[in-house]
Amino acid sequence: MEMLDLGHKVHDETRQGEAFAPFENDVNQYTKKFYIESYGCAMNFSDSEIVASILNDEGFGATRNSDEADLILLNTCSIREKAEQTVRKRLTEFRKMKKAKPGMLVGVLGCMAERLKAKFLEEEKLVDLVVGPDAYRSLPGLIEEAESGQKGVNVLLSREETYADISPVRLDSNGVTAFVSITRGCNNMCSFCVVPFTRGRERSRDANSIVAEAQDLFDKGYKEVTLLGQNVDSYYWMDEQKDEIVTFAKLMEKVALISPDLRVRFSTSHPKDITDEVLHTMAKYENICKYIHLPIQSGNTRILQLMNRTYTREWYLTKVDRIKEIMPDCGISSDIIAGFCSETEEEHQDTLSAMEYSKYDYSYMFYYSERPGTLAERRYKDDVPLEVKKRRLAEIVEMQNKLSYESYQKDIGKTYKVLIEGESKKSDKEWKGRNSQNKMVVFPKGTFSYKKGDYVWVNVKDNTQGTLLGEIIEL
Repeated sequence: MEMLDLGHKVHDETRQGEAFAPFENDVNQYTKKFYIESYGCAMNFSDSEIVASILNDEGFGATRNSDEADLILLNTCSIREKAEQTVRKRLTEFRKMKKAKPGMLVGVLGCMAERLKAKFLEEEKLVDLVVGPDAYRSLPGLIEEAESGQKGVNVLLSREETYADISPVRLDSNGVTAFVSITRGCNNMCSFCVVPFTRGRERSRDANSIVAEAQDLFDKGYKEVTLLGQNVDSYYWMDEQKDEIVTFAKLMEKVALISPDLRVRFSTSHPKDITDEVLHTMAKYENICKYIHLPIQSGNTRILQLMNRTYTREWYLTKVDRIKEIMPDCGISSDIIAGFCSETEEEHQDTLSAMEYSKYDYSYMFYYSERPGTLAERRYKDDVPLEVKKRRLAEIVEMQNKLSYESYQKDIGKTYKVLIEGESKKSDKEWKGRNSQNKMVVFPKGTFSYKKGDYVWVNVKDNTQGTLLGEIIEL
């Protein structure tokens, strides 16, 4: 089927911005058009695929041109103040469009909608819909209310909602990789984080529906799935018919067994739940990617306790050792916060030394942004000056740049199995794809007849700070 360049714009504040390829959709079959932008984590992107499916059933087709949309939706993030500021700026722009096109509806979805609730309608006078992450099934009714002149609001959190029975519309899909949501919400209550308040308590999706979705994707030609959730490795589901407890390790195994040609990744994990069972399962199956996102947040035990991360510096570094012991070739990345409440210079240095010990391939790095309603906002004083936060963040970024370059340098001369995801951004004469360790590899097409979705063996010849450069070899 032809891949059309339609309907979804991604602003990834928590994952350093990602651009996604087109998705399949015959917009001509729909009587109305919607435009959606996503901000924040991969979970928001996955949720937008659920929203698209619901809207398709209501006669809405996607468009990339916001000017021609009957419905504009912003799927929002509240994890940092910057993300919320970006959304407010976009709403200001859409206000002008709405005045020129009175019948157009503007809605706010996701975590920001959940956090601000009805206050949003008071502050943003031209917002017609405010819909929380657990209320997307109510969108048709809310749209109908908004079309009649009322405000459509539903921000109720659910203990059960997983959207397991909704087949997502693969927005901006490259036809090779896809997200599969397995959990919603979070129970960890990190003191800096709003997620438990905006997405509710943790609940795991029926394992059978997860495997069925992954199987369907593979049958349609997809070669990689990413098991997705706020905290995927705490997945736990009871199959009462089989009297079987499905842990995260067992779920990964079930998906991996669909086919050795289907790669399995996961995101995001909490260090406390990366058990030996998970590590041994990853090591057992070649098609489970050897990569773990292992957020440390801080390298100092006192700060970790203030963050309510439930582990110490020493425990975390021992977990890094265990990963390397079981999977010496495993890639590791991290999340790091600079300038958390009361952090001293010595404690900041602990973070830098923990980074150097762990040798992260890359990290997502931010300075602390106090979020209303969190435990940190209620208990602690945000007392590290902004200029100090920025300087510490710059030092963390400098350290990570050094570690990333060293990591990629060590790959020169190695040969990796790479899944072709598409053409390089710089040249249509080159392919791009990732290896098992989640590193991007770019290489010439040459005279080979490979295509997108094929696996190829690539020998690494050179590198930049964030990309491996290589050549295809025939084994």
